[in-house]
Amino acid sequence: MQKETSTQLLLDFGTDPAFLIPVIAQDFRTKDVLILAYINKVAFEETLKSGYATFFSRSRNEIWKKGSTSGDFLKIEEIRVNCEQNSLLFLVTPEGKGVCHAKDTQGLPYKSCFYRKLQEGSLQIVNL
Repeated sequence: MQKETSTQLLLDFGTDPAFLIPVIAQDFRTKDVLILAYINKVAFEETLKSGYATFFSRSRNEIWKKGSTSGDFLKIEEIRVNCEQNSLLFLVTPEGKGVCHAKDTQGLPYKSCFYRKLQEGSLQIVNL
């Protein structure tokens, strides 16, 4: 069966529990791209069960429910699957003060992890 035409969920997380696929979280209302993260089968199942974005943290090597320590949760509104069923798009409603673990000059989390742009060879903070 062709994944591109199937209405059946055929995500391939493989047999290795550490196998990860990329997932983009996008603001459901504004369509701003908030974060690029990774997910394994356990994190995907927890996302479906809880209704909140749950990822696999490569730096901590563990399941990470976004917001569990910061309070900045991402409520799932819709999950989209790409044509080859090897990446995901989470349309979310942010709950909290921001999304990124990095903070601005006022100590608040940035609304998106993509808070900088490359301009003339250096990174410049953009207002989101």
